Order: sequence, then C-alpha cells, then structure tokens
Amino acid sequence: MSLGCSKNQVDAERILFLLQGEGFVLSADPEDCDVVIVNTCGFIEDAKKESIASILEFAARKEEGLHKVIVITGCLAERYRQEVARQFPEADVVLGIGKNDVVASSIRAALEGRRVVEFGEKDALSLEGGRILANPGYYAYLKIAEGCGNRCSYCAIPLIRGDFRSRRMEDIVAEAKLLAQGGTTELNVVAQDTTRYGEDIYSALMLPRLLEELCLIPQLHWVRVLYCYPQRITDELLRVMSKQEKIVPYMDVPIQHASGRVLSQMNRRGDALSLGAQMEHIRRMVPHIVLRTTLITGFPGETEEDFEELCDFVREVRFDRLGCFAYSQEEDTPAAARKDQLDPEIRLRRRDIVMEIQMDIAAQKGRERVGTLLEVLCEGFEREMGLWFGRSYMDAPDIDTRVYFSTATKVAPGEYVWVEVEEAVDYDLMGRRILPAG
Repeated sequence: MSLGCSKNQVDAERILFLLQGEGFVLSADPEDCDVVIVNTCGFIEDAKKESIASILEFAARKEEGLHKVIVITGCLAERYRQEVARQFPEADVVLGIGKNDVVASSIRAALEGRRVVEFGEKDALSLEGGRILANPGYYAYLKIAEGCGNRCSYCAIPLIRGDFRSRRMEDIVAEAKLLAQGGTTELNVVAQDTTRYGEDIYSALMLPRLLEELCLIPQLHWVRVLYCYPQRITDELLRVMSKQEKIVPYMDVPIQHASGRVLSQMNRRGDALSLGAQMEHIRRMVPHIVLRTTLITGFPGETEEDFEELCDFVREVRFDRLGCFAYSQEEDTPAAARKDQLDPEIRLRRRDIVMEIQMDIAAQKGRERVGTLLEVLCEGFEREMGLWFGRSYMDAPDIDTRVYFSTATKVAPGEYVWVEVEEAVDYDLMGRRILPAG
C-alpha cells in the first residue's frame, strides 16, 4: 500500500521491482499476502493519520494470523525513525528511504524471526532501477529529481527527503523509453520542483531541454508537467510547451497564497499583483493552457485582510483546477515555532470558503466546454452510470476530474478517443464519442 504523492509511488514501484527480482510473488490483494508493505506519507497531519490507520489495520490482521510480516517504509518511517519503530512493535521491518534497497533481505530476516530497523543517509535513496507500475501501464510518473531546496517555512519535505538532487538526463530519457516500450503513452513528469531540474548538476535550468528529448520518443502521446515553482517558470519553458505537440497545455503551479506578506513569511516570493501577471503571461504564451494551483489557508498570522486578498485573487485569476489545504503545523519547521498559530477551525473554514469560490468557477468553466471536442484517454467503464470515463489533457491522474462518455463502438482502457461535450455536472464533463470521418 503506497500512500501520499506520486513521487512516493515511484519509490514503491522500484521496491516492487526489487522484490520480484528476488523471487517474491507480488499481489495487490492483501488477502493473498504473507508480507504487507506500507509505504507511508508523512507530509501533513492528515497524511500521517492515514498512514498510521493503515499500519494499525494490517497489525490487527497480523494478530488474526492473516499476515506474517509487516514492513513500514516511506516518509513517515524516515521522518520519525526510531519513534515509528517504538510505536509500532507489530512492524517486523522499519526502513528509512535510504535503505529501500535492502527490503528483500530485511523481509527474509523477518520471516526467520528477526526484527529489522535500519536507516541510512537520505541521499542513499536510489533514483535509478526498474519499476513495476502500480497503476495501469498506459500512464506513468517520471520522477526527475529528489528532495527540495526551496525551504518554505511550513514544509517538512527537506527534513524528510533532503536537498534537491537531479537525475542525469540520459538516465531519465532511458527510463522513459523503457516505459514507452512497455505501453506507456502518457508521461507525468514529477519532482518536488520540476522547474529546478538540472540546476545542481548542469548549472542551468534544464527542464525545457529534457521535455524536448522526451517528445522525441515515438510511442508517447501526452507529456504532462507537474509541480512548477512559479519563479522558475521561464519563457524558454513556455515556448517549448507551446511548440511541442506532445506536451499537453497543462501546468501545475503551487503558489500557496496571494498575500505578499504571507508569502514572505512562508519564505516564498511574489504577491497578488506579480502572480496574477505571471498567470496571464503563461496563458498568453501557451494557448488553451489549463492552470492548476494549490493554496494554504490559516498560515500563522494570516489576517482577515490576507485571506480576503487570497479570495479576491482566486476570483480574478480563475484557475482551471485548484486544491486548497488548511495549514498543518509540522514540527521542526520554522512556521511551527511561531506563536501566532490560528485556531484549526478558522483554518478549515477558510479552506472551505476558497473551495466554494472555486466550485463556482469550475462550474462556469465546465459550461463553457459544452459543445467542444476533447481528446480523452479512456480509463474504464462506470457500471452504475452506464458510461465510459477517462481524462482529457485538462486532467492529471488521481487529482483532477473525469470526462464521462457514451459510445456505440468498442473502446478499451488506454485508448484515445474524441468526445463531444454535452453537459457539465459538478466538476465533471459528460458527452458522447465522436468517430473520425471516414
């Protein structure tokens, strides 16, 4: 069970590859398994709670004799290390991210009755090696870097994952080619900050060049870019996105807030004026681009005026996709030590207000799509609705919306079809498949 972000999922897929290479038989159904692995998330409070609940669930099943070994890996194990080992004695193996490569030998030791608790250096986490995809093979995440150097005052990622480190371009492209040869047609490029790619090893921002190399892979149909730090979105990157047909006009730009005062205290740059101008510039340079962002409400010291500025910004910019989170007070971060923490209820209420504003924007944007044609990557059939569903270029896996469609002809998951949009329902679109002429 891999929890949290797509970057953590890639780590889990490398673990699965290692285990299969060591002769273990893999199953996604816990009922079949002697050994269960919980690849945890430790980013924010809700994610930690989900990880803990999953561990306890498998611990109870182990007590009933359904499993022999429980393995805890991932961010929660890395962040809290010995505390996780103490709090969960039911776990037979606890590994930090720097010890993922010994998972097979650790499981064998546990099956022989020995408990294994090991942690290494964060940068010992291998970014190379094979993967067994945990999602349908027609799409995959391509992790191009690990860690983060932005040092946002609220964020624990550098504490968990260490400093930013890029992979070599030739290794990334080689992995992408293998994925494409295995049937992947959509690549989702991820890192904690994709726009910083290459700065550490090439002394230059190399994401544009990398994207051009990926677009040369013939089997790929869509290339999507996620997690772009706003101040590193260059005109060169935007020109490549506009020029390369395989790069979908979609960009995830987590801005976190719009108040210049709050952003400064977050150790980020910009304000409502500069960020608004930047979003307008991106839209001008990349026609039809879909902009996604992430916001935080209730940061320490956020005033009503700061929050109103954020709400006005959301109304003005009209992001196509938006997620909002209530601030999570993460220990050992600068923001957590501040005395002006807001009541959790205020944080949540402000989050809900932002999402209500965005729901209205999304509904209007959905209505504007009625009558248009969208290319859709089919992902399955919804039996209750009697409709197929998939994603358009506007929708990243797992986090965005769906396009539902009827069809009179055969279609299969992983196939690209054209859909005429007939209706917008909440965040989703509904339509019918259109066959090409001739």
